[in-house]
Amino acid sequence: MKAAIALTAALLLGSCARQRTLTVCADPNNLPFSNRAGEGFENKLAELIARDLHANLAYVWWAQRRGYVRNTLNERKCDLWPGVASTVEMLATTRPYYRSTYVFVTRASDRLDRLTLDDPRLRHLRIGVQLVGDDGVNTPPAHALARRGIVANVRGYMLYGDYRRPNPPAAIVEAVARGDVDVGIAWGPLGGYFAARSPVPLAVERVTPWLDDSQWPMVYDISVGVQKTDLPLQREVEHVLESRAAEIGALLDRYHIPRVEQ
Repeated sequence: MKAAIALTAALLLGSCARQRTLTVCADPNNLPFSNRAGEGFENKLAELIARDLHANLAYVWWAQRRGYVRNTLNERKCDLWPGVASTVEMLATTRPYYRSTYVFVTRASDRLDRLTLDDPRLRHLRIGVQLVGDDGVNTPPAHALARRGIVANVRGYMLYGDYRRPNPPAAIVEAVARGDVDVGIAWGPLGGYFAARSPVPLAVERVTPWLDDSQWPMVYDISVGVQKTDLPLQREVEHVLESRAAEIGALLDRYHIPRVEQ
């Protein structure tokens, strides 16, 4: 009897030892994508993938700054990144699971509908635009406005923001709600998510033209990224994304993620 109990215990321990762990790299303070409390849609996607792969879920938390891939996936500290542009060459990426766009965010009461990048109203409105840095590596809308000579009435909001406060990229949407600027041009998931939670009614419309030039499109496909050589995991994740497409679509809708046809 004791031998049987010992054997059962050994089998259970062996099973636990073989339990797979999926380690995800994510930003701990970056809603709507992810946070340490697991409230972002990329957290929920990671949970879904881990569940379907019968794996425990673990995280490596890293602020999503320059060098993010180099310091996480490329250092083999984690297995996947749930939300990366499909064209990033440093990783192996799945087929896209959504496609989003930059958006205009305005106060609903101002009725600034049907804006485009070529709208003459933009030359007179106060515009907020997301910036990455002061070395020319900036967001497509920042380049698009500069190309049109729209500079004097533009205010920059750092995409990385003040990391001491919750969800620093929300600053541009909050500026629209406060009336600091009339128009915010933000990456769609940020604009859609925070506009939906604003106490001041805000309107969200996609930026057009979506292809400002060949270098600065306004629309991007988003995939799950894995280490460049981990093609088996890439295929496993793609299978989950395909089989759970309807569930993932509903998840994105709950977070008010603007999407365009792929």
